[in-house]
Amino acid sequence: MMVFDRGLKRLQRDHAAFSPRRHEYLRDEVASRLVDRLDDIRKKFPVAADIGCNTGNIARALGKRGGIQKLVHIDSSAAMLAKAKEENSRQELPFECEYIQCDEEKLDSVLKEDSLDLVLSSFSMHWINNLPGFLSSVLRALKPDGCFLAAMPGGATLQELRSAFTVADMERCGGVSPHVSPFVQGRDCGDLLGTCGFALPTVDTESIVVRYADMFTLIEHLQGMGESNVSLARARSVSRDVFLAAAAAYEELYADSEGLLPATFQIFYLIGWKPHPSQPKPADRGSATHKIAALNALLQQELKRLNEELVKNANADNANAADSTKKDG
Repeated sequence: MMVFDRGLKRLQRDHAAFSPRRHEYLRDEVASRLVDRLDDIRKKFPVAADIGCNTGNIARALGKRGGIQKLVHIDSSAAMLAKAKEENSRQELPFECEYIQCDEEKLDSVLKEDSLDLVLSSFSMHWINNLPGFLSSVLRALKPDGCFLAAMPGGATLQELRSAFTVADMERCGGVSPHVSPFVQGRDCGDLLGTCGFALPTVDTESIVVRYADMFTLIEHLQGMGESNVSLARARSVSRDVFLAAAAAYEELYADSEGLLPATFQIFYLIGWKPHPSQPKPADRGSATHKIAALNALLQQELKRLNEELVKNANADNANAADSTKKDG
């Protein structure tokens, strides 16, 4: 199913590679939060890959963190790869870096089977048409017990901008056009990981709210990040009338007490593992030793016991306080 114009997205990203460094704040923040999750994993990953590496946000976030000996940067944009290489050269990274230009939807052409200990992806997967195919390629490239760790925008991302354009379209055109790219839902992420064969799939979410002076600044920053809409169903042009109406609606609906406009970025963090015999397994169906009804009865009994104990302790405290008052009197 084709949802995005991948050719146009590559051109946008080529252009964004030359944008000012100040436009990297959101991708730097998401990459940092993603890499922080490695601290919860007691395992070293000698060979890792950053798929959709952008300007090297993950490499910068990794910094001098140990456990990785080589990081392979993969991106469809040659300009982004060149920018990542330039940014990385300014740091003393403790791991070797390799750079490969490849469409993220064609990873099998550059990644060998069972060759990677860790695959990372930050703020890139949301532009991939064939997510099941992408995840299957990642699973193929991972070694047994290898880890996949990714961050991608979710369904509530840019909900304010979407609403503002909806109001403007209805008011000025009598219909609605998709001005904001579609995003996946959290339940879909977990289902995809499991369906594609990942073990122990986990998805958690958080929202990052950034405030802008006006809608025009927000759109300028999205363009600077290469994050403009490229859905095939998008409106090919937006009239000045609709654009101004959307800006007015955004301000009317969402401006805070200081006149700033919030933009929500919902981020899904995905973790999945390539199956390995050492990993914990769910119990076999029908192997439970207690019925749910029996467990509920035990829980109620324990709650009753705890409540009686709390009442007893409270009464004892009141009695002690009364005795102390009499003695003081």
